Amino acid sequence: MSRARSYLRAARFLAAVSSRGATTGVAARRRLSAWPAPQEPGMEYQDAVRALNTLQTNANYLEQVKRQRGDPQTQLEAMKLYLARSGLQVEDLDQLNIIHITGTKGKGSTCAFTERILRSYGLKTGFFSSPHLVQVRERIRINGQPISPELFTKYFWHLYHRLEETKVDLAVMEVGIGGAYDCTNIIRKPVVCGVSSLGIDHTGLLGDTMEKIAWQKGGIFKCGVPAFTVPQPDAPLAVLRDRAQQISCPLYLCPPLEALEEGGPLLTLGLEGEHQRSNAALALQLTRCWLQQKGHQDIGELKASRPSLLGQLPLAPVFQPTSRMQHGLRDTEWPGRTQLLRRGPLTWYLDGAHTTSSMQACVRWFRQALHRRERPSSGAEVRVLLFNSTGDRDSAALLKLLQPCQFDYAVFCPNLTEMSSTDNADQQNFTVTLDQVLLRCLSHQQHWSHLQEEQASPGLWSTPGPEPGGPTSLLLAPHPPHTHSTSSLVFSCISHALQWISQGRDPVFQPPGPPRGLLAHPVAGSGAVVLQDAAAIHVLVTGSLHLVGGVLKLLEPSLSQ
Repeated sequence: MSRARSYLRAARFLAAVSSRGATTGVAARRRLSAWPAPQEPGMEYQDAVRALNTLQTNANYLEQVKRQRGDPQTQLEAMKLYLARSGLQVEDLDQLNIIHITGTKGKGSTCAFTERILRSYGLKTGFFSSPHLVQVRERIRINGQPISPELFTKYFWHLYHRLEETKVDLAVMEVGIGGAYDCTNIIRKPVVCGVSSLGIDHTGLLGDTMEKIAWQKGGIFKCGVPAFTVPQPDAPLAVLRDRAQQISCPLYLCPPLEALEEGGPLLTLGLEGEHQRSNAALALQLTRCWLQQKGHQDIGELKASRPSLLGQLPLAPVFQPTSRMQHGLRDTEWPGRTQLLRRGPLTWYLDGAHTTSSMQACVRWFRQALHRRERPSSGAEVRVLLFNSTGDRDSAALLKLLQPCQFDYAVFCPNLTEMSSTDNADQQNFTVTLDQVLLRCLSHQQHWSHLQEEQASPGLWSTPGPEPGGPTSLLLAPHPPHTHSTSSLVFSCISHALQWISQGRDPVFQPPGPPRGLLAHPVAGSGAVVLQDAAAIHVLVTGSLHLVGGVLKLLEPSLSQ
């Protein structure tokens, strides 16, 4: 990934400014207009996104860059040069009231909670996250709303032309994923920093152990700037502690959300689950610290202090969340993460889990949601898995975690909304080839079939566990003694997969007709009859945020407007 593209794909961070100002600090000083620019020929939104896509490194060159990667510190230095070429200086960023968040999973949800709480205080917020689900402009949000296509187009071409005018031979920059050498780490003076849950991910860039990943993530700490982390395993927590001490950063451990919930639950059904509770607890600490640093009085009354966990870190304040904090948490919307869509007989469960820890949380959430569902008075219920996994992730490990959900069908497809993406620039990806993504889907299907064969063999599973979703339910609770066989299918794109799963029964997703050959496979034909007759169909979409984004694009057309 190179040049301007690196601006839009980086670790999450959020900037908040006072409602007393009409623009952010940078925009005010440089008098950048917030009004839509006149549209010139060849400068529509889709043209801008296509131009952005041309900055993606192709798949073959990307592999070469990975093999020849040099000093990662040069990536950060290059980012400073790109910033200067765009017309800004690092000193300009120092004027922004930034909350910088990193982690392996949950940083986007933490930002969403934090941003919504700050807006409940009447603050104007800017929010940057990656990746997008449906449209690129989702990555940049003002007051909770993605910037308009007109504004995205205007400022993209402004930046694009500036970089073209000052083009020099600089090093290739890669996708930022948060940490010491990430392009967002040019932020020198955040108000507060946060670290969400850590796990094994992006090992090619961050390292192959939790300790190495923790060292990278702790690289966002700044001298004297308060930082908060959710509970982590002992080894990475010790690394974060040592990094904070070396940098002279005061680091605190977030107490669990239960310690702050005396007035009742703070989350709603739309964003629930153990992992979301951890993200919400971190967001509350970040918000309270930000408000305190900026002199706000309504920051929540302190409760009795508690001892630190294992003596490694001091515990963050235990306080009573204010009414505005409570409303902010309950009003948070973050599509594609523990999201439910109920449509006629179909219920779509959307969660972009793509690491083992996030998949464990996803499975717990899905099983608990099934346990609470309203069962039909008559007729069969069918469970369908729609899955894809990309990059260097261990898809076999992810699929094994999904087995206890007892799916009737497992469907695999690439993260392509349609077979042709020429009319949908937001979904284009030149870093992989079509052959690569289809072969990977076939590999997923083979892993799933192998797991099914293992499960059918005696002695591989122990005594059945409690009812799924119960308070003592184990993640890997085995199936009942009888074998629950899952049929599997591979489709060439998301649209074909959804057409087969929904069988025309989703009141919103109504394609004109199935493409030729869609039901040619025996499993597809027999499964179609089962799905047409089912009283309820439960579909879990997981494994990749890009897959979830493609599904949302088809199920919620309003998101593309």
